[in-house]
Amino acid sequence: MHCRCLKNVEIDMRILWVCNMMPAPIGEALGIEYSNKEGWVSALCRRIMEESSATITLGICFPWEGENGRLSGKVSLQHGKYIVTSAASDESDSVTSNVFYYGFSEDTVHEETYDESLESRLKEIIDEYKPDIIHCFGTEYGHTLAALRAFGNSDKSIIGLQGICHKIAEHYLDGVPEDIAKRSTFRDLIKSDNLLKQKDKMIKRGEREKQCLELAGHVLGRTTFDKESTLSINPKLKYHFMNETLRKTFYEGKWQIDKCRQYSIFMSQGNYPVKGLHYVLKALPQLVKDFPEVHLYIAGDNITKDSLLGKIKISSYGQYLMELIKEGKLENHVTFLGSLSADKMKEQMLFSHIFLSASTIENSPNSVGEAMLLGVPVVASEVGGVPDILRDGAEGLLYTKDNESALCAAIGRVFAADISRVNDVVQSASKTARERHDADTNYKRLLEIYENEL
Repeated sequence: MHCRCLKNVEIDMRILWVCNMMPAPIGEALGIEYSNKEGWVSALCRRIMEESSATITLGICFPWEGENGRLSGKVSLQHGKYIVTSAASDESDSVTSNVFYYGFSEDTVHEETYDESLESRLKEIIDEYKPDIIHCFGTEYGHTLAALRAFGNSDKSIIGLQGICHKIAEHYLDGVPEDIAKRSTFRDLIKSDNLLKQKDKMIKRGEREKQCLELAGHVLGRTTFDKESTLSINPKLKYHFMNETLRKTFYEGKWQIDKCRQYSIFMSQGNYPVKGLHYVLKALPQLVKDFPEVHLYIAGDNITKDSLLGKIKISSYGQYLMELIKEGKLENHVTFLGSLSADKMKEQMLFSHIFLSASTIENSPNSVGEAMLLGVPVVASEVGGVPDILRDGAEGLLYTKDNESALCAAIGRVFAADISRVNDVVQSASKTARERHDADTNYKRLLEIYENEL
């Protein structure tokens, strides 16, 4: 372990994060566009950089499309701004507000295919940065397996659990008719990517996930579901509990029933079957009968564009969704919003009467946590780790995922509920979420794991 003292700050260890995308502070420093997804990783990165008493120095590597995937440098926090400084990572550098970054080339479109060349690039990064611990975010990516193989030290390797691929594969096509799963649109034929093949790809990712879990010595999780799912693969894993810190914007603001769109339902995603939009569209005609003003809003990629180019590019699942909308005469009750920034997502949540998570499987969906933080009424399918983060009846409503009548009943209960009852539930949910996603608590917990449990 690298122990040294610089500018009166003792540096105990070097941590290397292996991520699936560039965190926001690095993108801001480089002046390039970065993804809005997984904002909690960026939030944690900011906290480490802002914390003057941090006892670690942080390196981060991620897929990079430019310059043959080779990217390296250092970002410093100076006067409240993230600035690129030196690419060197020698022992004389101050680490109080610095993060070292590295890029590697990876085919992120065909994530089911393992590229062994990743191992040599990850080995280069590891040899240059010399981490004491590597922390891989997610089991589902090829770079996680490559990093674990390149590092070769299970005792100092930890995987932060996100989605559980082998469980997602089991439920990928729940509720999708067999003929829909088998058929292919023009887009599917060109991309060799119909629903059955998508499931096969998820199965392959699940098999790679199991290899990752066999190589790691530690996992970091937060639900009964992810603990049981991973320990069933490798009982020797050391499981560490830690909640997540969510995107900063969702800690501010409060939902109010008199300021929302009455009878509106909001889903944060719906572009692949696991998110369960097909179940919702099957249930929506009954909701329209009971509540004629009901309207469903869906964020994320719009896979149902009704234009000539859209029809050429539409996937089989997108076509299936359009068929359900047409069959249910739902054209005036469904709106696809496209991808939303964090601020726009928050705005949409606050305007909505209900936030709906209809997934066929989840671990701990951050969107549910964000809605709970804001005090938005939540209805969610009772799957995976969701019951661990939302108490049925006390903080929201859970329903059986494949029971459309139960879904309608849960939504109807919220629409028809007494205002005082709704307020009691959302206040309880918000209180729980603020405790669970408290940035200080989670930051201290992460340092505790790094310093005392690995």
